[in-house]
Amino acid sequence: MTTTEQIQAEPARPAGFGPVGWLRWAWRLLTSMRTALILLFLFALASVPGSIYPQRSISPDKVAQYFKDSPGAAAWLDRLWLFDVFTSPWFAATYLLLFISLAGCVIPRAAAHLRELRREPPAAPRNLSRLPQHASFEAGGATVESLARTLRARRFRTVTGPGWVAAEKGYLRETGNLLFHAALLVLLVAVGAGGLYGYRGNVLVVEGNGFANTVAAYDRYIPGQRVSPDSLEPFSFTLRDFQATYVGSGERRGQPLDFSARLAVSDRPGAPERPYDLRVNEPLEVNGTQTYLLGHGYAPVFKVLDGKGQVAFEGPVPCLTADQVTYTSECVIKVPDALPQQLGFLVRFLPTTVPAQDGSWVSVFPGAANPTAQVFAFSGDLGMNSGRPQSVYQLDTKKLKPLVMGLKTEPLAVGGTLPLPGGAGSIQLTGVREWISLQVAYDPGRLPALLAAGLAVLGLVLSLTVRRRRVWARVGEAGDEAATVEVGGLTRTESGDAGFAEEFAEIVTALRGPQGGADDPPHGPQMERPAPPREAGDGAAAPPQEAEAGKAASPQGVKDAH
Repeated sequence: MTTTEQIQAEPARPAGFGPVGWLRWAWRLLTSMRTALILLFLFALASVPGSIYPQRSISPDKVAQYFKDSPGAAAWLDRLWLFDVFTSPWFAATYLLLFISLAGCVIPRAAAHLRELRREPPAAPRNLSRLPQHASFEAGGATVESLARTLRARRFRTVTGPGWVAAEKGYLRETGNLLFHAALLVLLVAVGAGGLYGYRGNVLVVEGNGFANTVAAYDRYIPGQRVSPDSLEPFSFTLRDFQATYVGSGERRGQPLDFSARLAVSDRPGAPERPYDLRVNEPLEVNGTQTYLLGHGYAPVFKVLDGKGQVAFEGPVPCLTADQVTYTSECVIKVPDALPQQLGFLVRFLPTTVPAQDGSWVSVFPGAANPTAQVFAFSGDLGMNSGRPQSVYQLDTKKLKPLVMGLKTEPLAVGGTLPLPGGAGSIQLTGVREWISLQVAYDPGRLPALLAAGLAVLGLVLSLTVRRRRVWARVGEAGDEAATVEVGGLTRTESGDAGFAEEFAEIVTALRGPQGGADDPPHGPQMERPAPPREAGDGAAAPPQEAEAGKAASPQGVKDAH
């Protein structure tokens, strides 16, 4: 067998897709409605960890507490970006794919829907009895134009032909569907705009201290890519007082009732101060920049004297809440300037202190009714001169010498002083203040996102409640007294067939009732309350003037855009 014969004998192999074919296939897969729904579900699913685990952008103190309680698990969670969900690469990838999928899905469907709106209803089928909904009756004086007017009165778009009329309505179903997906697209754009041109930051403010909206004042600052330090709104405020109210008795004893931070706000440099009560869900807003109250805690005020009698430290120390029920809190004091040795303190703050049966001390109420502080003192090298960063909420005691230890050590009351052994100095609790944690955020996409969410709800309601349906009617040759009218109808969705049966019966009643005459107005009370249905063959002949009006009707092919 020759080479040519061998080639002819081999079966033809199907041609491969090629790069262009694979790209076209990937684009069609990405822009399909099914893929858009899957990505929308994944986008919602990707947001769930943001509500389960504390986020650095909202509660950095809780993230620090998580690292303290479970350092191993926290390290793995941090590798997976679960403390920064909304800035993680996998969240951004889901967001970008969803945006592309929605854009590629909505734009072609919108163009097709516009063409559909301009298209006439299809002509009546030859055999209407094969449709899911069908009826026939005899009506005197029934003409194509009179039937068309009746259908137009029920907000159908109509077109007439030789002996038939076609009507259709329910275009709002697809309009609502497109509105829903377009609103999701606008929502994604608004979120993206907020990420580019907005910023947010967290700061902890103690009573009596102030805050100015500058980058250096934040404990954590997350700017958008298009945000510069000069674009921050130049407002400032001072925390005059913070009040937390709790239930004092009964089964709900200790539950919070209200939180209020009294601020003195200056909207711009040199502007007079104005009072403002900052509450939960009632943020301070200055020219679009909002300040939210996130949390609060205690900041006991200490005064530390070193071994030479000099004041080595004095001021409030913010404590992290260890027990949300009693607000038992923990904090760290580092005194690197103490002589002859550096001092470090672990403090356990008790807002309402009572002695326990085992000889220890506990707090029984979140309010500061009897505030005390248990102090655990250490001396030695704190390691602050090594250049390695340290957390202000953690104290490494491995290389430190313990001076005062034990949970049964009597706590310090306000004004009380604890001398340190060996002449290392003393520590005094001079007062108790409270701190608040704030989030300052500027999001230019906030209002567009709200409007888009409202439009998405409206589109979803339209797409779920409106049915696309079509009705056709044929007028046969008139007999001695009446003409035979045959009516058929169907819906564009199978789920709407059950609900359409009742509406179709009402349409048939309207077509064969008195309002189906040629001279009846298209709107009026009789259209809202149609006459009871009559059996085929019992219709009365139209008056002579109505018959003449029917003969003078406009020619066939009339189209209505209602």
